Amino acid sequence: MDRWLRAAKPWALLLLAAPAAWLWALALADRLGANPAEALIRGLGLWALRLLWLTLLVTPLRQLTGWQALAGWRRGLGLWAFGYALLHLLAYAWLDQGGDLAAIARDVAQRPFILVGAVAVLLLVPLAATSFDAAIRRLGARRWRALHRLVYAVALLALLHWFWMRSGKRLWGEVAVYAALLALLLGWRLRAAVSRARARAPAATGRPPSRARG
Repeated sequence: MDRWLRAAKPWALLLLAAPAAWLWALALADRLGANPAEALIRGLGLWALRLLWLTLLVTPLRQLTGWQALAGWRRGLGLWAFGYALLHLLAYAWLDQGGDLAAIARDVAQRPFILVGAVAVLLLVPLAATSFDAAIRRLGARRWRALHRLVYAVALLALLHWFWMRSGKRLWGEVAVYAALLALLLGWRLRAAVSRARARAPAATGRPPSRARG
């Protein structure tokens, strides 16, 4: 399976350009419904969310299955998530607000969920910029890992952005599914962190791990 995953990775990551290309093609052909700009903006945002969740899923899936080659997928998925999030933000600024900064500022004041989404995209910038081996060496593994834990804050902000946007129409079903998945991922990370802390505790005190007595 590891060999297959390594061989499939470049092709799978290349195919992730297809949803954006398809959405833009439909928009240019005026086949995205009555409000093509809104459909394009939301389509790009939804793909950003999907790819962000897939990025978060890589490590738990790798540890559960033992498929070590999955580790090589995380960077590519994360960069695509950032790319779609950036396209989502730019499409909003250009198609919805005509690139008018004053209009964007007024819209953000009236609809704060847009500010939450923009902050999520901005937090992705340092993660994308430091996703390469040279950045890991420069920062050091510990600082790099600490920085990249921001991805969970990004996920929470993205979920809040989406929930807030859908709340006006009371369309919460799909949001609830993503929220449940994120809760599971956060629970897994918390459990793993507690396990690591317990494993380090005996070493820190100089005592061997305690054993249950029968």
